[in-house]
Amino acid sequence: MEVVSRVESRPEYLSWEAAVGARKLVEQIMLVKPGEQVIITGDTSTDRRVVELTAQAVAAAGAVPTVVWYETRPSSAMEPPSPVAGAVAAADVWIEFSLAYIMHSDAFRAAIANGVRYTNVTGMDVPMLVDTIGRPDFEGVMRLGRALVRLLENADEVRITAANGTDLVGRNQGRPINLRGKPAEKPGETVMLSGQISWNPVEETQNGVLVFDGALWPPADIGLLRSPVRCAVANGVVTEISGDRDADVFRAWMESFDDPNMFRLAHWSLGFNPGVLQPTGRIVEDERVFGCVEIGIGTKGAWIGGEPWVAAAHTDGSVLGPSIHLDGEPIEEHGRYVHPELVEICREIGAPGY
Repeated sequence: MEVVSRVESRPEYLSWEAAVGARKLVEQIMLVKPGEQVIITGDTSTDRRVVELTAQAVAAAGAVPTVVWYETRPSSAMEPPSPVAGAVAAADVWIEFSLAYIMHSDAFRAAIANGVRYTNVTGMDVPMLVDTIGRPDFEGVMRLGRALVRLLENADEVRITAANGTDLVGRNQGRPINLRGKPAEKPGETVMLSGQISWNPVEETQNGVLVFDGALWPPADIGLLRSPVRCAVANGVVTEISGDRDADVFRAWMESFDDPNMFRLAHWSLGFNPGVLQPTGRIVEDERVFGCVEIGIGTKGAWIGGEPWVAAAHTDGSVLGPSIHLDGEPIEEHGRYVHPELVEICREIGAPGY
């Protein structure tokens, strides 16, 4: 999936707006301090302007930026070239822009074990930097996330439905609910783009039908979905993949690894970044479409809670316009939050449609 910049057709994205986003990423999210060693990794599919803006923001914060470029790998979670692995393991902060991201690889795990504060902003271009970081009210988005976390923590059964045929049920049974995008306050902390919470219900309670209709990546041949991909789920495992061309591509890619763990649901996520209203083909952005549900399949990190496992790769897909019921009570209907606390926060942060 080639990263193609949208900035040329969107003249309102001026350089200083992107600079604001880069500064917020460095100072407000990654909490970069003077004198720290900050590694910025990008592959040959990365928007170089974003890397340059971020390196400038690191230098302005009094830290030491080092930029490492390398060839785009065939898929995500693959091991990087050994010099890249060595560089990220020696940093204080690691900002990853590479399209074929290293997260979930042994190199990633070694860096985290060394105490590196890490963020995955794979495939980010200039408009994405503005839309997802520069313009949104960071504290307001975090407030919405904390409210969603509380609601999930107080619930057991979670049911997700959608007009596309999705009807997926799982039980939390006390599993932790993770707020993504919060500042990188601790050594070894993994930070994702704000506007998402993630967790994994108890595996054997995850059953039903999951239909991706927004984005699905990897494999690189999909990205934006042209037709829905239907997955039958039993006890937390995808047992059947059906649909048209995109489903055929996805099924063949999944089966190519000959790895049973590739079919295990790794996490459930809710997207709520008010700067993202529709999928773009950049998966980190697509996971945060306001009001979407996103499901990860394959490798499951230890941070998510419950048993972690390693698979040959990891993939993420989104469901647009979902309804979410917690213990039978709706908090979202057809892509619009209906719980009173969520509605009030949405109004306060200027979320579209509230």
